[in-house]
Amino acid sequence: MMRTIFEKRSLRYVFTANVISMLGSGMNSAAVAWYILQATHSEMALGTLAVVMTIPAMLMLPFTGVIIDREDRRRLVMMLDAVRAIIILTVSILSFLGKVKVWQVYLMNTLVAAGFWMFWPTITALVQELTPEGEFVQANTFLLAGVQGGWLIAGSIVGFVYNHIGLGGVLLIDFTTYVVSFLCYFAVRKGRHVVPRPAELRADIVAAETGLQRFWREMREGIHFLRNHRSVILLGIGWALFLAAMTTGIVVTPPLSDRIFHAGAIGYGWLNAGWGVGAFVSALYAPWLIARLGTRTAIASSMALLALCMTGSPFAPVLAVAVLLYGFMGSARGVSGVAMNTSIMEQVPPHFMGRVQNTFYFSGTFLQIVLALVVGAVAHKISLTAGFAIIGLVYAAAFVSATWPVEAEASTVSAAE
Repeated sequence: MMRTIFEKRSLRYVFTANVISMLGSGMNSAAVAWYILQATHSEMALGTLAVVMTIPAMLMLPFTGVIIDREDRRRLVMMLDAVRAIIILTVSILSFLGKVKVWQVYLMNTLVAAGFWMFWPTITALVQELTPEGEFVQANTFLLAGVQGGWLIAGSIVGFVYNHIGLGGVLLIDFTTYVVSFLCYFAVRKGRHVVPRPAELRADIVAAETGLQRFWREMREGIHFLRNHRSVILLGIGWALFLAAMTTGIVVTPPLSDRIFHAGAIGYGWLNAGWGVGAFVSALYAPWLIARLGTRTAIASSMALLALCMTGSPFAPVLAVAVLLYGFMGSARGVSGVAMNTSIMEQVPPHFMGRVQNTFYFSGTFLQIVLALVVGAVAHKISLTAGFAIIGLVYAAAFVSATWPVEAEASTVSAAE
C-alpha cells in the first residue's frame, strides 16, 4: 500500500516539498523561540509569541475555507510559500546587518503564521484530492511523518548550530527551503484544477447569484454539514484541543531546558530531537496501530499518552528522561495526527474539506490564544510545572472528546452533499 502511494508522481512531489520546507520552518520556529527567551528572559514573552502567531488565524479562518474549496489548491500553496519566503528573507537580511529588533521578529511570525494557517488546511485538502480513495491512512502517514519529523528534527539541529550561524543564518536556510518547496509544488501538475461540487451543477442558480451571495451560501453549507454530522463535531473538538495544547508547547519547552536542566540551547535541541524522532518513527507503525485499534481508539490512546508525558516532563530527574518523554509525545502526536486527518478525509467530502478544516482550526486557535496567555503567566509567576500540568489537562480533555459515545455514521466522502 505504501508503494502504491509513492507510485503517484504528484504525491511524491508533495511529500518532498513538505519535508524540505518543514526542515527550514522547524529551524525557524526553534531559533525564534530561543532568540526571544534570550532577549527577554520571560515565559510571558513566549506566550505573547504564541498569541501573535494565532491572531491572523482568528481573522482569516472564517473566510479562507471557502477560498480553499473554490480555488486551485496547488496554486494557493505556491503563493503562500512565495510570500512567506520573501518575508523571512527580509528579516534575515536585517539580522545580518545587526538591525533586527524583537518587535520585527514578532511581526515576521505574525505574517508567516497567517500563511501557515491557510497552508495546512490547503495542503491536507490537496492530499485528499490527489490520493486514491481507501489509501488515506498511508498518505497521511507519509505527510505527517515528513512534516513533524522535518519540523522538529530541524528544531534539534538549530539547538546545536544557533550559536554559530545566528538568527540570520537560520532564517536564510528557511528561505532556501521555501524556494525548493515552491519548485516541487510547481512540478506536481500543470494547469488549473478545481474540485467539482454537486451544487455547481445547478448552473442557473449559481449564475443568478452575485459573488458575495455565493460566498455566504457556501459558508452556510459548511455549517449545515457540521450540524448533521455529530461524529465530525466531536472529532473537531478533539482536534481543536490537541492543536491548542501542541502549539502552546513552545511556551514551556525552552524554559524546561533553561530553568530545570540548565542545558541551554543544546538541551532545547535535544528535547526537540526527542519529539521529532518520535514523530518520524511513528510512521513505521501508525497504519498498523490505527487498523488494529480503529481511528477513535488510536486518537484516545495518543491523547492519554500526551497528557501523562506532558504533565510528567518537568519531574524528570535528568534531561535524558525528559527527552525520552518528549519522544513518546512526538510518537503519540504522529499517530493521532494520522488518525485525525484520515478520519476527516473519510467523513468529509472533498468539496467541503476547506470549510470543515477551517472551522476546526478556528476553534483551536481561539483556545490557543487563551491557553498561551494562561500558561505563560502561570509558568513565569507561579511554577513551570503548573504550566506543563495545564497543557496536560487540555490533552486529557481531548481524550474525553475522542472517547465520547457517538452513533456510527456512514462514510460521507463520496456523498453528494
